[in-house]
Amino acid sequence: MTAAGAFAAACGSNTGRAGDPPPSTAFSATPAPPPPANLQQWYHAYGEDGVQDAVKRYAAAYTKAKVTVQWNPGDYDSKIVTALQNSAVPDVFEAQVKIDWVRQNQVVALDDLINPVKGDFSPAVLAAQTVEGKVYGIPQATDTQVLFYRKSLLQAAGLQPPQTVDALIDAAAKLTTGNVKGLFVGNDGGVGTLTGPLLWSAGLDYLGKDNKSAGFDDPRAATAFGKLRALNTNNSLLLGAPTDWSDPAAFIDGLAAMQWTGLWNMPKIQAALKDDFAVLPFPKLDDSGAVSVPVGAYGSMINAKSPNVGAAKDFVKWLWIDQTADQLEFATKFGFHVPARQSLIEGATNLKTGPAADAAKFVKESSHLVGGPVWTAQANTALSDAVAKIAKEGADPVATTKTAVDAAKAELKRLYG
Repeated sequence: MTAAGAFAAACGSNTGRAGDPPPSTAFSATPAPPPPANLQQWYHAYGEDGVQDAVKRYAAAYTKAKVTVQWNPGDYDSKIVTALQNSAVPDVFEAQVKIDWVRQNQVVALDDLINPVKGDFSPAVLAAQTVEGKVYGIPQATDTQVLFYRKSLLQAAGLQPPQTVDALIDAAAKLTTGNVKGLFVGNDGGVGTLTGPLLWSAGLDYLGKDNKSAGFDDPRAATAFGKLRALNTNNSLLLGAPTDWSDPAAFIDGLAAMQWTGLWNMPKIQAALKDDFAVLPFPKLDDSGAVSVPVGAYGSMINAKSPNVGAAKDFVKWLWIDQTADQLEFATKFGFHVPARQSLIEGATNLKTGPAADAAKFVKESSHLVGGPVWTAQANTALSDAVAKIAKEGADPVATTKTAVDAAKAELKRLYG
């Protein structure tokens, strides 16, 4: 009616008298809305069946943009680093933020999305996406690793579940019989999996609490790393397994009585071993240390080079803030992960009893972030090399650890001056 009235008034004003404007030939119409944005979303290749179909289903359900999911087998982390340096694709991707990405303006801060529900996220998981007070990724789910052990084998050997690192070394030796090794922590002898847990067992960490100092510049770090040498020399570790630590086959097939592996393997282990297994956190070094489990969490992030940052933020908010049912499904239906948001853990029925409930408790009470955004690749390489030399070659723990400390300090100086 308003439009019609305006049209009539316009016609009536043209009387044909001198000085009247000529009739208008313009046609006024509501402009067409812009087409929805096209967003490219990347995931690494999850090993659990059903995840790929699920994330494609989530993307297809979003109506405000066309979201195309790309699945990325292989070295996903390196692919993301290259993409952020050179490309506007992907718009949305999963990763754990690195301080260099922030310093180089490659990723978008997402505090405006997460602030209303920030207190609902596990602190260690949120720390994985935070650099200098700003959040760059919305955590999707929490992954952790625990020590699985065969209850029947420990009972037959007259052993209690190990509560200290020395007790773990002793148990691994006593459980080694015939074709069964006591412990499997990876084909590299635990260098890749146990560096963090060994630090935490001594009450130390990769970095200091301010993230500006080396957290393992302490004699106890050398002591802890020396324990890995003991494990590698007492003939109790399974080495050369057909699959590495992230797969449960060695434990399920009876090649090892204990295995350090991911919580994501819980369904396969339950199916194979029924009630004949339990889980533990990594034990403490001594009474001055602490038990621990590592946590890692990819978060949904946005490429700062994307031409559709606004549309990408809308999508990330919709999927990883608003769609709590999908978030719970993503974390618990296809493998065994802990929801990143505390409020969703109560709805995770598969985390309520047995070893799964124990693992969820470990995450809540004893979780530590592996490295973190300020822990650089250069520092990590130096520490891994040092631990490998100590564990595999018998290098002096004190001098070798100091080399890694110096490398970490050099990286921190590069970052902070």
